[in-house]
Amino acid sequence: MKKRIITKNLEEFISLVQIIAKNSLSRLNLDNGGGATVLALYGELGAGKTTFARAFAETLGVKEKIKSPTFIIFRKSKIENKEWSEKVFENFYHFDVYRIHNEKEILNLGWEEIISNPRNIVLVEWADKIESILPKNHIEVVLKHKEEGKREVEVMMAKV
Repeated sequence: MKKRIITKNLEEFISLVQIIAKNSLSRLNLDNGGGATVLALYGELGAGKTTFARAFAETLGVKEKIKSPTFIIFRKSKIENKEWSEKVFENFYHFDVYRIHNEKEILNLGWEEIISNPRNIVLVEWADKIESILPKNHIEVVLKHKEEGKREVEVMMAKV
């Protein structure tokens, strides 16, 4: 199922991200094969990937300030919101794979172990660079920056 929404401003965009987070975290209809819940973000520079990651992490109750891990590739944060941490999730991984040259670099960072743990939620910026190693049933989020602060957000379950 694919949903496409256009937000008019930053506030609407953040509200939409919070809804996406709550829906994806509920796991009601998510068949992820027993592994981590993975969100793959796609979009050009300035499309809103890092803003999406911040709002998503805040919804989880992550206390640390979320900044793009471009130079260190990923950051791991504890999920503090009891609603999620006690029931389902323990860790939030934020990957930014913009600077990688091949997927092996991610595999060498423990990718397989991270995505095999159902207590992890993983968000990947620039996911097109590692498509072949994304789990079969990940959530794809395509972001497009439109005029005057508008953003187009398309969300779908991938079946790779």
